[in-house]
Amino acid sequence: MFNVGIGVAALIVLLFPLLASAIRVLREYERGVVFQLGRFWGVKGPGLIILIPLVQQMVRVDLRTIVLDVPTQDVISRDNVSVKMNAVIYFRVIDPEKAIIQVANFLEATSQLAQTTLRSVLGKHELDEMLAERERLNLDIQLVLDAQTDAWGIKVSNVEIKHIDLDESMVRAIARQAEAERERRAKVIHAEGELQASQKLKEAAAVLAQQPGAMQLRYMQTLGAIAGDKSSTIVFPMPLELLAGAREALRGERPQA
Repeated sequence: MFNVGIGVAALIVLLFPLLASAIRVLREYERGVVFQLGRFWGVKGPGLIILIPLVQQMVRVDLRTIVLDVPTQDVISRDNVSVKMNAVIYFRVIDPEKAIIQVANFLEATSQLAQTTLRSVLGKHELDEMLAERERLNLDIQLVLDAQTDAWGIKVSNVEIKHIDLDESMVRAIARQAEAERERRAKVIHAEGELQASQKLKEAAAVLAQQPGAMQLRYMQTLGAIAGDKSSTIVFPMPLELLAGAREALRGERPQA
């Protein structure tokens, strides 16, 4: 009897690891890809999963969003400017079966694909577009990656370019270009202001020419403004209309011979 008890105990001890390997617990964000004798059998989870020992094996797959940091890449833009760029990619597994069967290591495959896609997509754009239209470039990279990783059961939800590093000489060239652009805009604005002012002066001269009295009042107003200054000498042009009026007045006052 004692020997039978020892045998049962030994059997339990031997079978316990085997029974323990048959029980799996998957969290809410996990799925298990089950293979039976090497063949795909199904996707299980979440919750308690019971496998047939030595017959079925399971591979865990995390369905949460994965943040992948793309290493710095040397990119040559379409206008032959060399820049260093890095990015971050957000993706998740939406089909565990494809993620395990179609690719050996979907994390490494996605990382390598992201690096090559970053260089190829950005190389089609000029430097100014890389600096000014980053959101559009992020979308272009995301669409290309998502289309290529769809066969692996992976969904690329977002791509963000983190840094764009330029050579010191290129930074100085961009600064000079920006300064020249600001000077050009300042000259254009000044010229437009002169043009508008000349047009307004032309309209004002036309109005004053129609009313000679208004011109005289304008001269008197200007003379009053100058008289208020501290200068002691005033040189003021006398309108011909005033001289003509004074001449007529003098002729009228001369006695008749």
